[in-house]
Amino acid sequence: MIEQLLTWYLRRINRRDMNFDPAPDIDLPPPQDRKYLLYVHIPFCTVLCPFCSFHRVKLEQEKAINYFRALREEIRRLHQRGYDFSSVYVGGGTPTVMLHEMAEVMDLIRSLFSVRQISIETNPDDLNDEMMSLIKAAGVNRLSVGIQSFDDRLLKEMGRYDKYGSGAQIIERLQEARGRFDTLNADMIFNIPHQSRSSLQRDIQILTESIGVAQATFYPLMESNSTKRAMSMKMGQITYQREKDFYQLIVEGMRSDYQRSTAWCFSRTDAMIDEYIVEEDEYVAVGSGAFSYLNGVAYSSTFSINRYIDFIDSNRVAITAKRSFGLCERMRYDLMMVLFGLRMDKRVMHQRYGKQSLRVLWKEILGLRLAGAIKDHGDYYQLTEKGMYYWVVMMREFFIGVNNFREQMRANIKEERDTDEIYGLAE
Repeated sequence: MIEQLLTWYLRRINRRDMNFDPAPDIDLPPPQDRKYLLYVHIPFCTVLCPFCSFHRVKLEQEKAINYFRALREEIRRLHQRGYDFSSVYVGGGTPTVMLHEMAEVMDLIRSLFSVRQISIETNPDDLNDEMMSLIKAAGVNRLSVGIQSFDDRLLKEMGRYDKYGSGAQIIERLQEARGRFDTLNADMIFNIPHQSRSSLQRDIQILTESIGVAQATFYPLMESNSTKRAMSMKMGQITYQREKDFYQLIVEGMRSDYQRSTAWCFSRTDAMIDEYIVEEDEYVAVGSGAFSYLNGVAYSSTFSINRYIDFIDSNRVAITAKRSFGLCERMRYDLMMVLFGLRMDKRVMHQRYGKQSLRVLWKEILGLRLAGAIKDHGDYYQLTEKGMYYWVVMMREFFIGVNNFREQMRANIKEERDTDEIYGLAE
């Protein structure tokens, strides 16, 4: 019952919070005396999966070369303005789709900023010696591989089997990648329409025993307004009735050798995670369709790749929309993000918003305590076992809201998208 109420409530909140205002030619504010996380978005893929709502288009070599050139210029401008970064997260799309261009981006970043760790996403078919050697030399210490499942039937339904290989082939590639990076993360999906308990249990067993990955992240299947048709046609109708049961299977299966980094990420040791927004209170993003969050304001760059390149080439900023959050909205956002990382130090909230900060959120905190979601340990709040699934629901709905905003923005760039993608038929 609580899960259904959370879903209903959060969808209402998301519709309000994801209303961005047009903001052409508005640049990011000057940097403060600190280091940030840099997010780099690469929007190109060779295959467009029907469940994916991220900003991505099919790869066109010439456009991609121009995009990477513009991306490097945008990065140089951040350095000229005085920004510095300690961590970098590269997402997509498929960041390794043009490997040498990506390596140039990472070499540039390392030459300009005080970067200590770099995380990059990839797909199983790119797990070859050339790719791994090149990005390792470029400073990558965390590699996150989009697997989703080892079940061949599910891979076929998701349109991934022909391009990325069978479950057995993916296992072999992951075994070859093991030990080459500080952290090898496996991105998985649960609650897929035709997924069975035994299929999910087999996935967990492969990850923990056959491969022994350093980290595994299990995302609940998320839909957006535009992916519903493609998902129902290719994969079946999504339902949330089995989601909690599947989540409990994952928790039990990962319990012995892994500790939780977040409510849906399991790690053998401390490591960077996919949800950098949990650990970073502010971050800067470059690339088309990327989000920055600074001083309570979210900035969105243009979702048109053509316009992005034109903006950078004409010495303009690529930001086209922003959303300013009020103090209470910022505090609720921080409460959700920080607790997704399992615990919230009260002193952190006091430092950010003053000693009265938690009194402002008394309704939210009281409701969470009454629901058994959090426990007060004096100096900090801790998620309970029950609360961890509630937070999976909350973050699922948060990302669905973000995905719906992405689709809203992408509706204006039909000429840059694949026809099958627009009509929900992407393979």
